[in-house]
Amino acid sequence: MNILLASNSPRRKELLQNLGFDFEVVSIDCDEVYPNHLETKEIAGYLSEIKSNAFRKLKKDEVLLTADTIVALGNEVLNKPADEAEAKEMLRKLSGKEHQVFTGITLRSSEKIITQTDVAKVEIEELTEAEIDFYVKTFKPFDKAGSYGVQEWLGMAKIKKIEGSFYTIMGLPTHLVYRLLKDFEAESFQK
Repeated sequence: MNILLASNSPRRKELLQNLGFDFEVVSIDCDEVYPNHLETKEIAGYLSEIKSNAFRKLKKDEVLLTADTIVALGNEVLNKPADEAEAKEMLRKLSGKEHQVFTGITLRSSEKIITQTDVAKVEIEELTEAEIDFYVKTFKPFDKAGSYGVQEWLGMAKIKKIEGSFYTIMGLPTHLVYRLLKDFEAESFQK
């Protein structure tokens, strides 16, 4: 079974590698747009599946893994920030509040497609303007949903409570990925 990871995220690459899987990184170019009627809990899975379907037809022994992560503060979705000002604004919104992180994954072979979403709740302590400024200038979180990485300074110093998987917040629910890839592997041996 040849695993194809469609992600530019160094974190996803590292996590999949640490799970013990060999894989090839591939690129997918598609618009990550979702319909307005979706509930926040449906968006990450929807986007993950859009990415998967935008990739070429798979060969018999290939399994494609795509993923998408969104941060939701109530019904507001905080995507990747466009610039420093937007990153700081997102962190001000998250300061002192609980939010949800949804990561959707899609596994697709030539015969089937499975999409699942995992959710984690995160509570961030109050952030001062100086802390927000330090974090954005030092860590440049422009490639991260919600403008932060749980594995960086903000996660270490200011996350008060996590309910759910740490790795879901990082961008790949490793427990789901492992189980589903093992299922795909077992099915490919039965044929």
